Amino acid sequence: MNKATLDQMWDQFRQKYGVYLRVLEAIPADRYATHPVPGMRTPAELAVHISGTVVRDMAEGVAKGRITAEESSEDKVAAELGSKAALMAFARECFERADAAVKRIGDAELAAMVPTPWNASWPGYVCFFIQGDEFVHHRGQLYAFARACGAEPPFLWSYAENAPEYRPAAAEAAAGA
Repeated sequence: MNKATLDQMWDQFRQKYGVYLRVLEAIPADRYATHPVPGMRTPAELAVHISGTVVRDMAEGVAKGRITAEESSEDKVAAELGSKAALMAFARECFERADAAVKRIGDAELAAMVPTPWNASWPGYVCFFIQGDEFVHHRGQLYAFARACGAEPPFLWSYAENAPEYRPAAAEAAAGA
C-alpha cells in the first residue's frame, strides 16, 4: 500500500465513521451506561473503545511508529465522560486526531514495522486493514445495541445523510454546484 491508496481508503473510512456517529446518536442517552446485551461492554464503553483505541490510537500509532492504546482504562474514560453529548464530542475529537495523523503518514510509515500493545508488530499498512476489521465488527455491535435499546440505526451505506464533513466528496461537490 502507498500513500495514495491510504488516502482513498481513509476517505471511505471517513464516510463509514459518519454513519457510526449516527448510530451513536440513535442510542437513547439513558441507555449509554447500561448493558443492552448481557456480558458485553456498555454502549459508552464500546464508543470509547472504537473511537479511542481502534480509530485514534491506531492511526496516531502508525504516524509515530508505535501504537500505545490503553484498553484497560476504557471503562474509566467512559464513566468520566458521563453523558451522551460528551461521548459524541469525544468520538468527533478522536476522528479529528486520527485524520490529522493519517495526513502525516507517508510511504515510509506504511512500510515500517509498528509495535503494538497486543504483543505483535505489523507493517503500518496492515494496521489500517486491522483497524477496518475492528471498526466494522464493533460498529455492528452498536447496531445490535441500538435495536436492543428500541432505536432504529441508520442504513449502513447512507453516507449522503452524514454530517457534511463525513459525506462523500462527490456528493458534496454536486450539492454545492
